[in-house]
Amino acid sequence: MMFPKEVTPDGTHGPFEMANVAAAVIDAKGTVIGWTGAAERLLGYGTAEVLDRSAAMLLAQPEDAARAAEVAVECGTRESWGGLVGARHSDGRRIEVGLRVTAMSDTDDRKAWLVSAIDVSKAPTWAVNGEVLEGFLTRSPLGMAVLSPDLRYVWMNDTLERYGGVPRDERLGRRMSDSLPGLNTGALEAQMRRVLETGVPVIDYEYRGWTWADPYQEHAYSTSFFRLDDPDGSPLGVCYMGMDVTDRWRARERLALLSEASACIGGTLNVMRTAQELADFSVPRLADFVTVDLLEAVLAGEEPGSRTPDGTYPARRAGQQSIHEGCPESVIATGDPIAAPMSSPYIQSMVNDTSILEPCLDPDTTPWVAEDPARAESMKEFGAPSAMWVPLSARGTVLGVATFIRTEHPQPFEEDDLLLAEELVSRAAVWVENARRYTREHAAALALQRSLLPQGLNGGTAMEVASRYLPADAREGVSGDWFDVIQLSGARIALVVGDVVGHGLNAAATMGRLRTAVQTLADMDLPPDELLAHLDDLVIRLTEEKDGDDEPIATAVLGATCLYAVYDPVTQLCTMARAGHPPPAVVAPGGKVVFPDLPAGPPLGLGSLPFESAEISLPEGSLIALYTDGLIESSDQDIDVGLSRLSDVLAQSGLPPEELCSAVVNNLLTGPQTDDVALLLARPHALGADRVASWDLPTDPAIVASARELAVRQLLGWQLDDLVMTTELVVSELVTNAIRHGTGPVRLRMIRHDKLICEVSDASNTSPRMGHARTTDEGGRGLFLVAQLTRRWGTRYTPAGKIIWAEQDLPAGWVTGAGADPPDA
Repeated sequence: MMFPKEVTPDGTHGPFEMANVAAAVIDAKGTVIGWTGAAERLLGYGTAEVLDRSAAMLLAQPEDAARAAEVAVECGTRESWGGLVGARHSDGRRIEVGLRVTAMSDTDDRKAWLVSAIDVSKAPTWAVNGEVLEGFLTRSPLGMAVLSPDLRYVWMNDTLERYGGVPRDERLGRRMSDSLPGLNTGALEAQMRRVLETGVPVIDYEYRGWTWADPYQEHAYSTSFFRLDDPDGSPLGVCYMGMDVTDRWRARERLALLSEASACIGGTLNVMRTAQELADFSVPRLADFVTVDLLEAVLAGEEPGSRTPDGTYPARRAGQQSIHEGCPESVIATGDPIAAPMSSPYIQSMVNDTSILEPCLDPDTTPWVAEDPARAESMKEFGAPSAMWVPLSARGTVLGVATFIRTEHPQPFEEDDLLLAEELVSRAAVWVENARRYTREHAAALALQRSLLPQGLNGGTAMEVASRYLPADAREGVSGDWFDVIQLSGARIALVVGDVVGHGLNAAATMGRLRTAVQTLADMDLPPDELLAHLDDLVIRLTEEKDGDDEPIATAVLGATCLYAVYDPVTQLCTMARAGHPPPAVVAPGGKVVFPDLPAGPPLGLGSLPFESAEISLPEGSLIALYTDGLIESSDQDIDVGLSRLSDVLAQSGLPPEELCSAVVNNLLTGPQTDDVALLLARPHALGADRVASWDLPTDPAIVASARELAVRQLLGWQLDDLVMTTELVVSELVTNAIRHGTGPVRLRMIRHDKLICEVSDASNTSPRMGHARTTDEGGRGLFLVAQLTRRWGTRYTPAGKIIWAEQDLPAGWVTGAGADPPDA
């Protein structure tokens, strides 16, 4: 070993001079023939105790003697030897000393050795003597260099030479920029100048670039700089130590890329959009051209199955992106079906659910490319690519495949790129699967919603209607609001609007149950207050029957609100009742808007208060609006403000109902929608006296013939000759039943509407029953014949008794619009 030539002269760390070094002379036989005072001070032996004795006595352990013999042999072939040896002090303790053994000879060619020793514990600089320091610096895994104050290389170790790829001789005495064009040497030299000026070291400064050691691959380096000073504190230069942290940088970049992908992909729950987001994100971060193809079943929201009977995998292009505008490399447009050879990596990746890496794909020598001329032509035009095929697989099921292609990137794909692509695609596959499941469930929810809501509103000739239905979550498309228009007997029209608690599928299912119940109760011709009372009883039963699984539905049904109105075009009266629902808006023919003060009634399911009906007049030219509270109330708008804005829009009563619906929605829903909205507008039309005929009849059986004559005369006046025979039978049977089984007074009424309606009323509450007459019975077949010959028939109760009615379709060719005249005879 070589001792340091320049050390601070402080006695302990001083230079290696005779005053500080113990010395002894040993002859060829290993006998001590010379001993200095410094040696006595180091080991405690006086001159008389050591001279003419074997030097082995000075060694601490027997194995040290064996080591000394090896040193003696080595010194026979070398001029000197240095190293660490354990020596024994005179008091018996061990002392670690650094030795320098130098061969000596005289004129008679006699051999001896000069042994110099220093106590390592009192001279720490021994641990970093020249050879140790040289080995430490040269063979360090860190790249090290010393630069002069003008930033020229003075010294560098082997590692840094390998990093740069430039021989040491070509770099010493030169600036960094002379040999490292792939690095931002300006920024590095700026860091070193700052260190030289301030003396403050820079730790872990990271930068990226290429060097001549690997000119086609970007590497990342971490470097620290510190200043070298002379004893006076003046800067001698700057030292830097660096290491290649490319693996760490790539791992960090992958994590950052995947984290960024989570924010950019899968936010729409749309299968096609999610696939396109994967392609958009991957270009140019990972590839020059990316395609994402999904099985057709996935795009439809269905469960992806195995291949079809013909052995193919029906898939479509769901997304693609390129560094070139318009994706000119692609031979398939987005949305088109995929056709690829079964032997292609594209198909094999899906079949085997494994990724495939082709670092360099030659279209001229690849068999499957020859089977696909369009792809082969594209590959020849844009260059032989480096490609990866990664299956989109989620929950053990393959959904499709993503293809990554590099044509202009200087580096072909490597295993690390494949690992990154697999991680990215695996995450995207989960997002695609979630989108697929959402598509399936959303389609089911929309189908349910469509089945629960009216497919077409029909107010007949008595009412012109229009509606809007706006769920709070447009993506879900389902809600708990509903509306309905129901044709009742006697040309009357029922208008319904309701609202259940919450949104989504549970609310829609609850809405469907209530809507069905209202339709059933409406078919019984119940007055509005009685209908709501029955609906309230139903809701109470539903909440009482709930179990743990039905809790969401029970929550939705309890507290639901409803408004039920019945309009009679003959009397132009509208009877309404509400269960905790906002009042309707009524527009008079002159344009004045009022909100009738109807009895509020409790929400459904509370059962605490009765429901009450109110009656208002709706003359020709008026309009009525039914709505849910989402239209007029929001978190940033009071309900009174909403009612005022609704009133202002409805005052434009001259608009057709459809246009008025659009105006209401556009003017009231100007911000984010927080609640579901249902809106129903109705413009009633009265039935004039020319369309209604009625007669009071005495309770005399002989009057039946007169009733038939009155009906026939009216039909002939309405030019409904084709209905004379059937109407005679219907009138005869209904009047006969009223006289035989009812109580006077009896009244016959006929209405020419979009149907012909015959009604017979009496003061009795006894409901007629259609019997099953035996072949020997003389009667009992009247109502059976009425049911067979008419469109429908039924009974409704009034405060004065009951009404039995029957409807017949008008002959073909009749115009059913309001105020229409019969066709020419």
